[in-house]
This record gives sequence, C-alpha cells and structure tokens, in this order.
Amino acid sequence: HKYQVYLPTGYNVGEEWPVILFLHGAGERGSDGTSQSAVGLGKAIREHPDRWPAIVVLPQVAEGSTWVGTHGQMAMAALDRTVAEYRGDRARLYLTGLSMGGQGAWALGYQHADRFAAIVAICGFVGAGPGFPSFLPAGTQDPFAETASKLRGVPIQVFHGGADRVVPAEQSQRMTAALRAAGADVRYTEFPGVGHNSWDLAYARDELSTWLFRQRQR
Repeated sequence: HKYQVYLPTGYNVGEEWPVILFLHGAGERGSDGTSQSAVGLGKAIREHPDRWPAIVVLPQVAEGSTWVGTHGQMAMAALDRTVAEYRGDRARLYLTGLSMGGQGAWALGYQHADRFAAIVAICGFVGAGPGFPSFLPAGTQDPFAETASKLRGVPIQVFHGGADRVVPAEQSQRMTAALRAAGADVRYTEFPGVGHNSWDLAYARDELSTWLFRQRQR
C-alpha cells in the first residue's frame, strides 16, 4: 500500500514531532499514491505550511474499498512506521478525515481511542451505507452512543456543511449529541449553506491547528 509522508519546515531528528494521520474521501481512492495529498489537509498545508508544524501521514485506499477493515489496519501500520522512522511524539498523535475519511476517523478512533490525543472529523458518517460497511459490532442498536462510549475521553472537533446532500449534517449532529451525553470534550461547527465540501473551510481555520497542537494524551 502506498502512502505519503509530509515533513514540516525545520524538521530534524533531534526532537520528537507531532504526527497527524489524514484519511481522504471516496474521490481520492486509487493506487497512484498521490491523489490523497491534493485535497483536504494536503491542500491546507500547501496554502499555510506555517500552521501545520507536524509530520503528516497520508495513506490511500484502493478503488472500491473503505477505511473499515484492511485499509484501516494499513493506515494504522503506516502511522506506526512513520512514528518510528521519523521520531514522532506518541503523546501527540492526531486523527482527521473527511467524508469517507470522516467515517474512517470515527472508525479508527473507536478502535484505537487510546492512541490519539485529538480527532477532527469532517462531514463524516457513523452508520453503514451503500458500499460503506459499518465498523461497529453486528447488532449494535445505537451506533452513535456506542461510538461515543469509546471516544468520551478524546478531545474532538466536528465540522459539517449545513446544505450537504451527500452526507446529511444530521450524522455529525447526532454524533456530537451522543458525545456530549457521554461527557466528551467536543466542539461542533456547522457551515450554513455549505454543501459537501466543508473541509476547505474547516482546515483553513487558523484556530483549528492552534487547538489541535495544544492537545496531548493525558
């Protein structure tokens, strides 16, 4: 499996660096190894590299696949290898994704809540959909409450476009409500009138990266 690693300006092996795992959406699936770096966080870094002083891991899902199952395991393996190879700080590992990658962020967060200091989920969904299997145990009655039960100790920011017709904002609204009910530290931002691409607005926020890098595993 191909993946990209971004090293920030000033990177050196003499210190530990925060590491962000970025999960792309369905449109960047393939085997070229580069499409996933052109959207979302990769685009934000190109526009404002000073805001993102971190190592970033950008794995890629194959055509027809999702972040649930094998490719989720691949993403975690790429993260582990990058942390070891480039001296990542294990207390400052962050997870983010958009659309299909938003579901991936919920999935990997649910499965590895003890690994991440913070999560940023953008226009993601929690339940299963056509071509998108659930990451939750079979028979789960309330996917939002079940996911929140594992993530209540992780600081989280959630973003969604209010006019999103691909993934309804209700998905993020219900996930946020479940997290709040579980006692989680969660912030929800909805962009009125914005469609599915809420990630450009989310990653462009200077305060997002500032908040993110303040988070450390307790």
